[in-house]
Amino acid sequence: MSQNTQATSGKCPFHKDGAVTNAASSNTDWWPNALNLDILSQHDKKTDPMDPNFDYAKAFNSLNLEEVKQDIRELINSSQDWWPSDWGSYIGMFVRTAWHLAGSYRKQDGRGGANTGNQRFAPLNSWPDNVNTDKGRRLLWPIKKKYGNKLSWGDLIVLAGTVAYEEAGLKTYGFAGGRLDIWAPEKDIYWGEERQWLAPTENRYANDEDRKSLENPLAAVQMGLIYVNPEGVDGKPDPLRTAQDMRVTFDRMGMNDEETVALTAGGHTVGKAHGNGKAEVLGADVEGADVEFQGLGWHNPEGTGNGANTMVSGLEGAWTTHPTKWDNEFFYLLFTYDWELTKSPAGAQQWEPVNIKEEDMPVDAHNPNVRRKPMMTDADMALKIDPEYRKISERFYKDPAYFSEVFARAWFKLTHRDMGPKSRYLGPDVPAEDLIWQDPIPTVDYTLSEAEIDELKAKLLNSGLTSEELISTAWDSARTYRGSDFRGGANGARIRLAPQKDWEGNEPARLAKVLAKLEEIQAGLAKKVSIADLIVLGGTAAVEKAAKAAGVEVKVPFIAGRGDATQEQTDVYSFEDLEPKHDGFRNWVKADYVVQPEEMLLDRAQLLGLTAPEMTVLIGGMRVLGTNFGGVKHGVFTDRVGVLSNDFFVNLTDMKYNWKPTGKNSYNIVDRTTGETKWTATRVDLVFGSNSILRAYAEVYAQDDNKEKFVKDFIAAWTKVMNADRFDVK
Repeated sequence: MSQNTQATSGKCPFHKDGAVTNAASSNTDWWPNALNLDILSQHDKKTDPMDPNFDYAKAFNSLNLEEVKQDIRELINSSQDWWPSDWGSYIGMFVRTAWHLAGSYRKQDGRGGANTGNQRFAPLNSWPDNVNTDKGRRLLWPIKKKYGNKLSWGDLIVLAGTVAYEEAGLKTYGFAGGRLDIWAPEKDIYWGEERQWLAPTENRYANDEDRKSLENPLAAVQMGLIYVNPEGVDGKPDPLRTAQDMRVTFDRMGMNDEETVALTAGGHTVGKAHGNGKAEVLGADVEGADVEFQGLGWHNPEGTGNGANTMVSGLEGAWTTHPTKWDNEFFYLLFTYDWELTKSPAGAQQWEPVNIKEEDMPVDAHNPNVRRKPMMTDADMALKIDPEYRKISERFYKDPAYFSEVFARAWFKLTHRDMGPKSRYLGPDVPAEDLIWQDPIPTVDYTLSEAEIDELKAKLLNSGLTSEELISTAWDSARTYRGSDFRGGANGARIRLAPQKDWEGNEPARLAKVLAKLEEIQAGLAKKVSIADLIVLGGTAAVEKAAKAAGVEVKVPFIAGRGDATQEQTDVYSFEDLEPKHDGFRNWVKADYVVQPEEMLLDRAQLLGLTAPEMTVLIGGMRVLGTNFGGVKHGVFTDRVGVLSNDFFVNLTDMKYNWKPTGKNSYNIVDRTTGETKWTATRVDLVFGSNSILRAYAEVYAQDDNKEKFVKDFIAAWTKVMNADRFDVK
């Protein structure tokens, strides 16, 4: 800030004539490297307009779903003046809107997808790949208005896409409701570091020639895309190279090669691409458009701006002869004709057939007296050129019924992948089959009385296992939970199965010892109790014992009912994405990462659904309980290890100590008077004293009058983590 600005008329230097200046106006502008805790409050209840006791599941189940679907059918087969349909049908529009809502899912961290209706907010509502999905949502508004609170945007968009396929003639696999809408942007999700839409892909790859080196946890190859560039890598057509991108991207969406081919071909069996104009004349995107556009973006000033003048991807044309029908024409055209590279009216690279018969050409979307050439994207051509994709495509071509079945299942997976276990599914169209990607868990048929629970606690505490072993095992079992896609957690006890039993972060030797003892206890019980329940109860009993040692008599809540999954019910490959590479709660980082350990702690806490105070109290408690990975002493600021005391916070905030770096992520806590090193610490420990917000929470728990509050708050946060995946009791 200039000296002149600071001296102006004695006014506040941050304002000019009552208005904020163009200078830095937020803390992150002034201190861009400060730890940003916003991710832990991005869905604060203050943004939610619904009543506190609103029960969406109850509201949804009161719907007549057939009535909703009939309204969608009528809308599909209409044409609105303000946004005319292609061939008198919105099949392509609603399929694309749903595809692009669900297609942002990535399995590495479970974020993205259809579950929250996040396409309504930035940045997704303004991604270049989402051009005119705003029109799809606005077309659906009368239906949303009619059914209101009973039908979330996430559910409506996916249902509309599914009904669209049914109208085209596909026998769909099913539909489940249960998606809860968010009410503010998920601004803290990492979509990439680029500051430019469609920046060159080299920004996302450790090695641009190795397409598998795409930065984690990203799935899309460029900023602003759902998956791959339809014109080719960086807009340069090369089907074989595009196939490499497709294989990586779809894998990171949780899809195998067969599902990838089915989704690509099935997604392009209906609808068309729009590029009959000049992309450069389009107005601002949704977030950038001025108020008179009322939340609609990409205004096209040419011609009518819609209909025949619609601009979306820049590619132009339909993929099939009959773009409103479910059939096998995509593969028929792909394999019947040779294809040559050409450009759309908007200048986009696309492929067109050579010497195509007139009867194989689709009629114009708005003039039935004119026929147009079909087109293919570079990704479509990859299905013909890539050897593995071609084998699958040829099988689909020869067996249309098989193609329809695979696509229907893949569409269901695409649109439901982020909903978690089937117990969260709502409505009469939920398929009966248990699918492996739903992480099925057997239900249990027992209940436990308080007396039985107390008896089990005694057995566990007297088993010869230490409190640290019991607490660490329970924590490791539960910490895999991801609120992003509702996967992981203690239910199912998959910590005893591959791949989890061998994860480095689970300390396999210690884990095997604990599991063996729990199985021994289970075998001796008159009433069988699941290992999943015993794991959680063991940790719970040990926490209760530690609270008592701190002078606080309290009963830690426990709800039985967890089942034990089998190895056959566990998709080893997909569970590898849940492996922890760090856990600040146990003071462990597997390797040296670009991001700091405290930033990784925030990511873990957010996936667990924790608030900043809950994260804080859990760190303090886990340290004094002695549950660090490998028994290391970093952050164990207490002489009473195993006692659930507030010593971590008391000693962290005590000014009798100096804090001296000894390495990139290690510090000595030195007595100022004696020079003696009293304790050691990591960045995750010390951030609770250095960050102003976290220090404020730490000071609360360090106060003399909050020893009991600390214990009770720790137990509440502990119980929340242990029950995070218990959708049956929420």
